[in-house]
Amino acid sequence: MKIVALTGSIGMGKSTTSAMFKDLGVPIWDADAAVHRLYAPDGAAIPPLKALIPEAVGPAGVDRTVLTTKILQDPGLLKQIEAIVHPLVGKDRADFLAAAREQGAPLVMVDVPLLFETGGEAYVDAVIVVSCPPDMQRGRVVARPGMTEEKFESILARQTPDEVKRAKSDFVIETGLGLDAAREQVGKVHAALLSQIAQGAEE
Repeated sequence: MKIVALTGSIGMGKSTTSAMFKDLGVPIWDADAAVHRLYAPDGAAIPPLKALIPEAVGPAGVDRTVLTTKILQDPGLLKQIEAIVHPLVGKDRADFLAAAREQGAPLVMVDVPLLFETGGEAYVDAVIVVSCPPDMQRGRVVARPGMTEEKFESILARQTPDEVKRAKSDFVIETGLGLDAAREQVGKVHAALLSQIAQGAEE
C-alpha cells in the first residue's frame, strides 16, 4: 500500500485538492479532522486536557479559544498539550492505515498541514505540495472570518516556507490557475502514483 502525504501552507488550497483526490476514490486521513475528533465531548484527549487545563474543557468538548488564550499566557503549555495530542493523533492515523490495508487499498493519502514542520515526511512514500502565488495566498487567508494580517503573518512564520516545501516534494499542484486546472493536475498525479504502484507490483 502506497502512503502519500498532501501538505501545503495556509490558504494554498489543500482542502479543495484533498476533496478532488477523494472524488477519485482515494481513502484520506485528515490530521485536522483527527484533532476535532479528539477534542469532541467524548474524544480521547478530553480527560488529559481537562486535568491540565480544566477551564478549556466544557460540555461541547475542548474550547479552542480558551486553549489559545491559555497558550498565549503561558507558552510552555503548548509543549504539554502537544505531548498529549500528538500521540493520540498518531494512533488515529495508525488505525486508519491498518483499516485501509485490511481493505486492500493500493493508495491512501494523509492530509497533514504541518508535515515538514513535524518530520512527517519520514513515514510516507511520496509528498504532494499544494501551492499558489503569495499574493493569492494572502488574499484567500485574510478574507477568512476573524483573520487579520498580523494573525496571518504569525501563522506563516511558524510554517516551512513554500519554496522549501516545493523543493522537498515529489509533486506540486498549482492551485492558482482555477479549479479545472487543479483537477487536471490531480488526475495526472493520481495516474502517476497508480502507475508507480503497478510498476512496483511487477518488480
